[in-house]
Amino acid sequence: MNLLALESSTDTLFIATARDDQRWLHSGAGGQHTSSQLLPAVRGLMADAGLSFDALDAIVFGRGPGSFTGLRTACAIAQGLAFVAKGGQGVPVLPVDTLMAVAEEARLQHGCTQVLACLDARMDEVYNAVYQYVDGHWQTLGDLQVCPPQDVQVPQGFVVAGNAQPIYGDRLAPDATHLQAMPTAQALLSLAPYLLAQGQAVAAQDALPLYIRDKVAKTTAEREAEKQAQAASNPGSAP
Repeated sequence: MNLLALESSTDTLFIATARDDQRWLHSGAGGQHTSSQLLPAVRGLMADAGLSFDALDAIVFGRGPGSFTGLRTACAIAQGLAFVAKGGQGVPVLPVDTLMAVAEEARLQHGCTQVLACLDARMDEVYNAVYQYVDGHWQTLGDLQVCPPQDVQVPQGFVVAGNAQPIYGDRLAPDATHLQAMPTAQALLSLAPYLLAQGQAVAAQDALPLYIRDKVAKTTAEREAEKQAQAASNPGSAP
């Protein structure tokens, strides 16, 4: 199977290609650099692998949760490349939860099969979800969440994997075992065969990011509306 995987939900950009059983991996600065670095890095890695976009069976991307800009960029690049592949006939796009990719990276690196995946969501919150590896694939136990680190509840026997513990220290599950694990493109490649077999790929136009947190900032218009509403409810206050 020939695959391209893109992961830019964190401050690290991960890209990977698979040509049958061979893998080519790239990592670099993400964050504000994602939009300028992603496409050139993809082209370079595809050249290293000796793959054309027409030879791809699917394009995999980390759909979130994570950095809004990173998610939008990965989704847009995946869509664009998928649209033009095979002379415009296109290839499928496989969106994968970034927290599941964290769990898979913990399994690949440490052999974990019971994982609470946890990523820094900034604004003094973390993204988290609970996964159990059964019969060769991950099962999601409950919903994906965003909450303050001290509110994370770790089931007995589960490890916490991700990038949040060095940031929040003992505020995040102080009694649990913590492992550093990122949502890598290599983890996406590892997850892809099962998810593709389950029919989770979509047409390029139907691929969407997963934000969980709907909004991180109010628009100027919203702030102005709130200011006017506050002034109307307190007519005696100074402008």
